[in-house]
Amino acid sequence: MNHIHPIFDKILQREDKEAQLKQHSIVIWMVGLSGSGKSTLAKALERDLHDRGFLTTLLDGDNLRTGINNNLGFTEADRTENIRRAAETSKLFAACGIITICSLISPTEEIRSMSKNIIGANDYFELFVNTPIEVCEQRDVKGLYKKARAGEIKNFTGIDSPFEHPKAPSLEVRTDLHSLEDCLQQILTAILPKITY
Repeated sequence: MNHIHPIFDKILQREDKEAQLKQHSIVIWMVGLSGSGKSTLAKALERDLHDRGFLTTLLDGDNLRTGINNNLGFTEADRTENIRRAAETSKLFAACGIITICSLISPTEEIRSMSKNIIGANDYFELFVNTPIEVCEQRDVKGLYKKARAGEIKNFTGIDSPFEHPKAPSLEVRTDLHSLEDCLQQILTAILPKITY
């Protein structure tokens, strides 16, 4: 029987991965209403960090629902499970030293608290994209608010399903008051010190 040297019996630690990547991992959990600008900001943030040499991944409702969550609907239980799986996936990426950007409505304090508990408070950076519903409805990029108002979509967040404003987010940005560039700069100022090796 082969005897493996004890050092090879140990799983590589997060610190080993972070040292190789020369970055500290974090989960940037972006919350806000549909149309608030989460996806636009998430893409801009990922591009900027990539250009600076950071390894990132971006998880949003669309790419999660076509893959790992493709068996889930929009009931309250399914929405909670959607977020739980996203948080567990983010935790795995963080353990690999990867900076993870999650763009998910996450409408309630309970859901956000669950995510924070799964990921771990030290790795969880809650970014509230605070855009008034009137502005989100005016943008209505996907035509979802119009369908919700017409009764074609049930349990739509902000219309007939509640959105609770985060009580103490790590950072809050206002896409209705500031440009994309300004919001991005606010985010970078907050997170660069946390991820720089």
